[in-house]
Amino acid sequence: MSSNNWNEYLIEDISEVVFSGGTPSTQKEEYWGGEYNWLSSGETRNTFITNTEKTITEAGVKNSSTKLAKKNDIVIASAGQGNTRGQVSLCKIDTFINQSIIAIRTNNKLVNPVYVFYNLKSRYKELRQISDGHSIRGSLTTKIINKMKINLPPIKDQNNIANILSSFDEKIEINIEINKKLEEMAQAIFKHWFVDFEFPNENGEPYKSSGGEMVESELGMIPKGWKIGSINDLGTIVSGGTPSKKKEEYYTEHGIPWITPKDLSLNKNRFISRGTIDITEEGLKNSSAKLMPKGTVLFSSRAPIGYIAIAKNEVSTNQGFKSIIPKNNIGSEFVYQFLKMNKEIIESRASGSTFKEISGGELKKIPAIIPSNNIIYRYNLITIKISSFIKNNEEELEKLRTIRDTLLPKLMSGEIRVPVEE
Repeated sequence: MSSNNWNEYLIEDISEVVFSGGTPSTQKEEYWGGEYNWLSSGETRNTFITNTEKTITEAGVKNSSTKLAKKNDIVIASAGQGNTRGQVSLCKIDTFINQSIIAIRTNNKLVNPVYVFYNLKSRYKELRQISDGHSIRGSLTTKIINKMKINLPPIKDQNNIANILSSFDEKIEINIEINKKLEEMAQAIFKHWFVDFEFPNENGEPYKSSGGEMVESELGMIPKGWKIGSINDLGTIVSGGTPSKKKEEYYTEHGIPWITPKDLSLNKNRFISRGTIDITEEGLKNSSAKLMPKGTVLFSSRAPIGYIAIAKNEVSTNQGFKSIIPKNNIGSEFVYQFLKMNKEIIESRASGSTFKEISGGELKKIPAIIPSNNIIYRYNLITIKISSFIKNNEEELEKLRTIRDTLLPKLMSGEIRVPVEE
């Protein structure tokens, strides 16, 4: 697709309106929890806006400067912490917006709004660079957005490009939703079996409510044959380490996977294979980092406590983790769900003045109800299938995102031609 028949416009030339919103007073309870969606800038981390974390009432709308972004409006985070500023989303719903969001309502007789959304989404770095320099943190303004230039192909090309890119994102959204449901299912099974003690008995009936024998323990009544132990009985707790940053030879792009809590903050997956940087054999030998096997459950022990992931292969971590190498008869799934279920208890045992941290010694003391081997074996037979589905979906998500991110700039520049049916 030659860019010869593309034309340059300003955003204001192709828009009906460009506007920002506002926030009802947080001191007024009657403004919140109502029937109207209300979007904050942090939520622009999502490609599509299909729901909002908060809602407001009619009184909240009337007593604030918030404005309504409609379905197919493009929303841009004009300010916000970290990576937020410059993020772009497409509204799939009507929602009121806060003052740190700029909404663009395109003239749909001239342009395809989905195409414009992807164009702006591909210009994240540019949006951050052109942020208003008069602000200490930097911010985007409606004036800046209005004067941005945009190259547009003919409308048929816009439609085709929008369809291609949105088909990738829709598949990505479906996979994310499937994994969310699978994760909820896995957590529900764990709670049903090991908190409510309603695992199937030999007749397939729920154990406790069918009169299964319970015995007293220091943690209350537990099924007969189970015992009370600690996290230490689930696996080996391993700390990590950081090779000296002064030694370039300790770090590499393709070496031993080395994971930090920041990697888990960026990667929300259940499974992880590597972080943003690897370490060398020399780096591993000359630090307290340790090589841990596939299936190790990584648990961030500080800043913050509670990021959890399962290693897809051999990995090492920095000192921000207390990882657990599960015992063979326990398995990764049980340890993973146990840590998720007991995150608040673990956090309550943390100490420190600058930031809270859970020590290895303290983690070992966290009590755990240890089921019989037979029950854990049966549990693993069921949950390994769910875990496998989640892992496969995550791998497909990575491929889809890579293809989409490769195509996006090429389609937006006209480097890749999309045939247009006459």
